[in-house]
Amino acid sequence: MPQSRVTFSTDDELEQRLFDAAEAKSLGNIKDFAGRPVLVEGGGYEKIWLETQPMGGEMYAKRDLEVGLNNQLFFIETQREDGRLAGAIACEGGVVDPQFNQFQGFCFAEPALNMYYLTGRNPDYLHALYRALKRFDAYLWATRDSDGDGCLETWCQFDTGEDHALRFADAPTQWRPDTPPTGFEVVPIASMDFMGYSYASRDVLARICALAGQQEESASWRAKADQVLNRMREYLWDDGRGAYFDRDRHHRVMPVLLHNTLRTMYWGAITPAMANRFVDEHLTNPREFWPAMPLPSVAVNDPLFRNVPTNNWSGASEALTYQRAIRALERYGRYELIPKLGRALMEAIGPDGAFVQQFDPFTGRPYESAFPGQRQDAYGPCMLSVLEYLSRMHGVHIEFDRVIWGSCGKASTDYTQEWDGRTFRIVSDGRWAEAFIDGVRAFSVPAGRRVVTDLTGEMLAQCDF
Repeated sequence: MPQSRVTFSTDDELEQRLFDAAEAKSLGNIKDFAGRPVLVEGGGYEKIWLETQPMGGEMYAKRDLEVGLNNQLFFIETQREDGRLAGAIACEGGVVDPQFNQFQGFCFAEPALNMYYLTGRNPDYLHALYRALKRFDAYLWATRDSDGDGCLETWCQFDTGEDHALRFADAPTQWRPDTPPTGFEVVPIASMDFMGYSYASRDVLARICALAGQQEESASWRAKADQVLNRMREYLWDDGRGAYFDRDRHHRVMPVLLHNTLRTMYWGAITPAMANRFVDEHLTNPREFWPAMPLPSVAVNDPLFRNVPTNNWSGASEALTYQRAIRALERYGRYELIPKLGRALMEAIGPDGAFVQQFDPFTGRPYESAFPGQRQDAYGPCMLSVLEYLSRMHGVHIEFDRVIWGSCGKASTDYTQEWDGRTFRIVSDGRWAEAFIDGVRAFSVPAGRRVVTDLTGEMLAQCDF
């Protein structure tokens, strides 16, 4: 297994404090699952969840590749025969317990693919991932389109990780059966999230087949992914409002303006034109998703917005949304927002603050108790978000066969990624940034640039943040 490590220094006191604290506290979230280390979500969540921990593990792979890989393998290895993936996996007394009472989310397909590249391109791992995604997608379409309208459904609050959100009305929090709930006000809900789960699976399946030289099957999966996107555009996209909207069990549009369109950007399940409309008209609108602390779960001017301080996706700004926003914005070229969000998050946490799940959208105040009576800290998505934003703003991110380099701000910074016996280093004095691969200078650019190279340092693209 290749080794990895990150070192970072800066004369920005806040960023240095948070980097050091996040690195130290993340170690406490590494747990033994039947003799294998994994990174649990933390902050009171002592499991690996499908909505967070494949993504979290891949992010933590900058520091520990074995942990990052295990966070993928446990979901692959515990998949049910019918294709369903565990929504969460616990381990008590050395016994691994995959749990299938909700989906919770799906930040798995692309992070798992990146681990193939980071850990030495093992063909057996790639085949296992292919098989897992193919079976999972088949399960979704066999069970989650119960009314045959061509749109996959969410059946409970925790299927999409929107815990206690008001829009779910009387929906159950969890749902174990493979048959839909009946007698509830809004569920089954035709869901942009579940369509995103399928799109992401099919997109990565197309890429896996291309890597394996199976071009005809790759084209077939690409066409199937396009079918999902086309149905989302026909059925869930409101061109007048510039966002996706779910539909309730009566096929009526649910008009609440959610941040979830940003989630579809994470999965790639939205066209560039649609994504840019959502970003320009809604995500960066101070009256909706860009208040003092950006990225509330529900637009702050929506009738269903509620600013609840405990675990609740009715409105508070969630650290998990900051974590997902990086890939979502990079995929659609909205790089200029990444340092703004990163700095907003770090200033909200503050130099002596705890790493928590939620923040007040109007003040940025951390909500220190996700659960009544329990003070929260070391919440993994918050810590990993800080570390990932710093990697994009001032450092190095290796993804697939590319290296992404960042040099934001006027502070002096020095960031090194060690990986597979190699070093990737970028140093900035706030005016110019120099990058080095294995000690050899690769390029120099004015500070404030985002640069993409291949693994040898050949420049592929650059732009201003």
